[in-house]
Amino acid sequence: MSSIFDEVIDRRNTYSLKWDYSEEIFGRRDILPMWVADMDFKSPTPIKEAVIDRAQHGVFGYTRGLEKLSDSLTGWMKKRHDWEIYDKWLVYSPGVVTSVNTAILAYTNPGDKVLMQTPIYYPFYSSIRNNERELVTNPLKNNNGYYEIDFKDLERKLSSNVKAMILCSPHNPIGRVWKIHELEEVLRLCKKYNVIIISDEIHSDLVFKGHKHVPIGALDENFKNCVTLVSPTKTFNIAGLSVSAAIIPDEKLRRKFTDTINKNGADMLNIFGLEGARAAYTYCEEWLEELLLYLEDNLNMLEEYFKDNIPQIKVIRPEATYLAWLDCNKLPIPAEELKDFFINEAGVGLNDGLTFGKEGHGFQRLNFACPRTILLDGLERIKKAVEKLSN
Repeated sequence: MSSIFDEVIDRRNTYSLKWDYSEEIFGRRDILPMWVADMDFKSPTPIKEAVIDRAQHGVFGYTRGLEKLSDSLTGWMKKRHDWEIYDKWLVYSPGVVTSVNTAILAYTNPGDKVLMQTPIYYPFYSSIRNNERELVTNPLKNNNGYYEIDFKDLERKLSSNVKAMILCSPHNPIGRVWKIHELEEVLRLCKKYNVIIISDEIHSDLVFKGHKHVPIGALDENFKNCVTLVSPTKTFNIAGLSVSAAIIPDEKLRRKFTDTINKNGADMLNIFGLEGARAAYTYCEEWLEELLLYLEDNLNMLEEYFKDNIPQIKVIRPEATYLAWLDCNKLPIPAEELKDFFINEAGVGLNDGLTFGKEGHGFQRLNFACPRTILLDGLERIKKAVEKLSN
């Protein structure tokens, strides 16, 4: 049965980071890019129509008018995540990374400790280091492919005067959807040591069957030190529209965040991001449900393909996101050479695991949010390259 997501779309010559800059990033133009976290699918039609309709007006001046977007977002959070939030809690920014940097600047000082759970989305490293904060890591425990939080280590680290913790929920690149008891323990420890939680929940809508995302900010209304970051950009493939929101129930924290983002001049959305996000949260739930089915079918195919054809590489099956964490430690290749192997032998561009931290040693991250024919092409390229290793 065909799907709207089977359509292969030529993304070259569209200023696509993923497709137009392969030579700059990987050293080859003929690479098959399966790395950066955007999808090779068209965004939902209502988003395109909203952007076109606004463009036809022809005047694109300074923009406010966030009331309708806030109404759409609060409705979405209530329906999808059973969390009743309010318009006054929302502060908008161009992206979640912008908001992480803003939160670090707002709630910590140079030299303060900021903790995160590694391996983790690599821009968070620069969010800490570039702002002259001290990085503290709480490495996740890899229990034969199932990652868990090391709570003993977490408490020991939080008790060492950590000021803020970046929580990745669902986790990137691991794909874990944290269970309620895990989130409650994170909350308990952060409350005990007065640590502010900066929760990146950008993948919260991309959760597979059998799992449920719970916003950590919804678990304890009495816990004030929590900033939840959300965005429609991953869910609806509109990263180029640059729009996200910080959900900050506490007025004091919200004022600090707002003051900081204003100082940095990042407090205004572009008009197309505003219109696209509003359309996404209002009209595109059915499209998302179809997407999730397609992504899970892709994931099943990917997992079976590796098991049957490339057993040397183990797929750490994600519970959310469209990113597969590949354990390549059984390949007869040093971890430092894996990136070169996949580029120059397999002809695919993946994210090197080492960029996510030393815990990514021997891993690669693969984006499977693409038409199935492209996914199969990438898998066959990897298979041929691995077969050559044994010849």
